Amino acid sequence: MSEASCAVVLFTGDLRVHDNQALAAAVAECELVVPAFVLDEHLLGVVGANANRLTFLLECLRDLDDALRARGARLVVKRGEPVAETIKLARRFKARSIHVGEDRTPYARERHERLAKACEEERIGLHSHLGSSVVAPGALTPTGGSHYRVFTPYWRAWRALPVRPAAPTPRQVHPPDGLPAPRLPALRSLTSAKPSPELTKGGESEARRRLAGWVRGGLSHYGSTHDDLAAEDTSRLSPFLHFGCISPRTVLERCDDRPGGEEFIRQLCWRDFHRQVLADRPDLPRADYRPRGDRWRRSPKDADAWREGLTGYPIVDAGMRQLAREGFMHNRARMVVASFLTKTLYIDWRRGAAHFASLLLDADVANNVGNWQWVAGTGNDTRPNRVLNPLRQAERFDRQGDYVRRYVPELADVEGRAVHQPWLLSAAERRALGYPAPIVDHAEAARELLARRRG
Repeated sequence: MSEASCAVVLFTGDLRVHDNQALAAAVAECELVVPAFVLDEHLLGVVGANANRLTFLLECLRDLDDALRARGARLVVKRGEPVAETIKLARRFKARSIHVGEDRTPYARERHERLAKACEEERIGLHSHLGSSVVAPGALTPTGGSHYRVFTPYWRAWRALPVRPAAPTPRQVHPPDGLPAPRLPALRSLTSAKPSPELTKGGESEARRRLAGWVRGGLSHYGSTHDDLAAEDTSRLSPFLHFGCISPRTVLERCDDRPGGEEFIRQLCWRDFHRQVLADRPDLPRADYRPRGDRWRRSPKDADAWREGLTGYPIVDAGMRQLAREGFMHNRARMVVASFLTKTLYIDWRRGAAHFASLLLDADVANNVGNWQWVAGTGNDTRPNRVLNPLRQAERFDRQGDYVRRYVPELADVEGRAVHQPWLLSAAERRALGYPAPIVDHAEAARELLARRRG
């Protein structure tokens, strides 16, 4: 009697059972499947301070294990060096192949190269599958270029491509005998940091519930209200896309050809746009995409005020405090606070990107760095010297000040639009608020920026 064939599925940024090409291919190829996740010691060292993402990750893994158990298997969770741990599992269960979701960050590419070398030495087949993008980096290239440098032509080419079919969701996943029980570590064993108090719950089940609710109730008016800070009229799917709790192809399929769908789908394209830039420019997290000769200010005091939400500009401080409270920030607020740091305070975008990465649930490398460089004027923005005036942004996107009052309790009793300029209140009223005066004159700082860039 011949021995049953076995495959290992290495989950990385695709923590789901629906539309998971790696899982579907392994089930189709082999009779037995070992579903595995490795808590990478290197990444734990890099993001160990981000208790938010670690909390969310553990919830995603529990939910994934539940989904696999419902199909007859369970998730094997290891901690260590991912290539070594994966090869150990393949040897133990005599797997003939390893299936893994594709990831194009510089570290993931290096890890995949090491895994490919190890599989070749062990004579194990290695299969990489698209999962975290609608369109893989490198699949679209402009004439005479290695990647698209401007979003709009990329969007046109991206939108014209046919959408790949969904990978079938396995009804059963048959594991080999002796599969280890999952042992998820406690958060305190991974980090001494505390998570933000109002985090979104992680996992594929929650992702699918949110997507269904979004399609029913929020998508139709996304185009007209997505910038309204007080309305909170966004999907909040970005953390689930980052962890692969839901595939971007699924989101595209559910939202396409619906009212509001085109504007929303454009945001999925932005994710792929930044990924194709990073794939071609792996130095992007460290180096300016388009150097402007900036000599950034070094001001620990101003940088601390920005991080703590104590700049004296309520719309900026509300965004930073939302980040600290929820591990999330409204996209319009992200643009405002990033412009304030890089264009008003003239502090290096890398410091802002690092702070976002330490708290955001959805701090995808390509998106985080790409968006920071875009706002700083060193990236793919065709208008590198644009400056977002915090007062004008507040007047447009938080007209009555409800967003500010929600996140800056010192200003909760200031009525209407007056909340955006508390420095215009009487001296006695300002003292009673306990809220700081502006740390910089925005108009003067904007003029200085243009002089620096021109000079």
